Amino acid sequence: MKYNPHEYQKYATNFIIDHPVAAILLDMGLGKSVITLTAINDLIYNRFEVNRVLVIAPLRVANNTWPDEIKKWDHLSHLTYSVVTGNKQQRLAALRQDVNLYIINRENLKWLVEDYGVPFFYDMIVIDELSSFKSYRSQRFKCLKKLRPYVKRIVGLTGTPSSNGLMDLWAEFRVLDMGQRLGRYITHYRTTYFDPDKRNQHMVFTYKPKPGAEQRIYQQISDITISMKSKDYLKLPPLTMNTVQVHLSNQEAAVYDTMRDQLVVDMAGKQIDALNAASLSNKLSQMANGTVYDDNRNQILIHDRKLEALEDLIEAANGKPVLVAYWFKHDLERIKQRFEVREIKTTKDISDWNQGIIPVGVIHPASAGHGLNLQAGGSTLIWYGLTWSLELYQQTNARLWRQGQTDPVVIHHIITENTIDEDILAALKRKDKTQTALINAVEANLKGAVN
Repeated sequence: MKYNPHEYQKYATNFIIDHPVAAILLDMGLGKSVITLTAINDLIYNRFEVNRVLVIAPLRVANNTWPDEIKKWDHLSHLTYSVVTGNKQQRLAALRQDVNLYIINRENLKWLVEDYGVPFFYDMIVIDELSSFKSYRSQRFKCLKKLRPYVKRIVGLTGTPSSNGLMDLWAEFRVLDMGQRLGRYITHYRTTYFDPDKRNQHMVFTYKPKPGAEQRIYQQISDITISMKSKDYLKLPPLTMNTVQVHLSNQEAAVYDTMRDQLVVDMAGKQIDALNAASLSNKLSQMANGTVYDDNRNQILIHDRKLEALEDLIEAANGKPVLVAYWFKHDLERIKQRFEVREIKTTKDISDWNQGIIPVGVIHPASAGHGLNLQAGGSTLIWYGLTWSLELYQQTNARLWRQGQTDPVVIHHIITENTIDEDILAALKRKDKTQTALINAVEANLKGAVN
């Protein structure tokens, strides 16, 4: 296929070429893969500045999205690649190939750095979903930090840079610029830009930005960062966000309220308890969805309200394909018991969905939230159970509401009234304000680039 880039795509490609360290905050659907591959192609074959590139991506994105993009566009026909996934023998065979791009899933980064045993010979790194390196305690962050001094070029791609607030940014930019802009150590970053918030004597649980800290942080990273929002550059179809409320009976609500207030409840002769706040949140989310695990992982039924609402929504679609996002394993099991559905997991599943073969597809945000193009198969998404993660929430929504979608998109949220569902939805809206502020602060200024 011939590549006819939008002006914003040309701008982003040139930004990568002109900036050895680049943070590209592209809203979902703007084509970050082809933008980056176009820059890589130019750096290898026209400028002779790069020979071998390591692309680090989520597993399914590594297996499907990057290879598909290379094969899709005519101007990338000279790029060669190897996908470094699978078992150890498959990964070793992939690394022995003499190609331009080595595409590895982030879970295997530790193996590549510590166990592979071959000197690091890449001169450019591309991090697809930079936000997955936001934890400075994670193994993937530590491994990437070791690699960083050995490459002259690095690109970080994401649409959700600060899904949980400004604290996320330190680790992400630390692996990009080795601490030049936000400091080499998290302690320095916290001291400079944050004050303790919630605490218990000497133990600090959360931090809040100092007055003016947001603007100072944005200013520090602005020289290597551009951001773009799809609504400014693409003519996307209309998006409708809909809340479908379900109501518990008095008896069901009493069980939920007892768990919330006392952290323990007796049901079906078994005791359900929560040991801490995180456990309580998890249990309440399960109960809001209709089923909860006991300590032995047995399922205890609370209600069928969400299943009934899901049935109504599927019927209302009148044969039109719908995509259902679930969170807990028992949610998936109950959905499968009640409806004829198919999980979207493999390349074949993705292909069949996009061909309209699957009437009801089910996905888990953690495994299908990044990079998959599902817009050809349908335009209706139903959140059966919500996630606290703004990143996974936005990325999952963007599987359908993205470039190439031709129909109006409807996103339904099945919310159980007076439960933690309402708190999660409100938290997702609050977090989006911080992220939007960051993106606005470093937004690319492209006159006449709206297409």
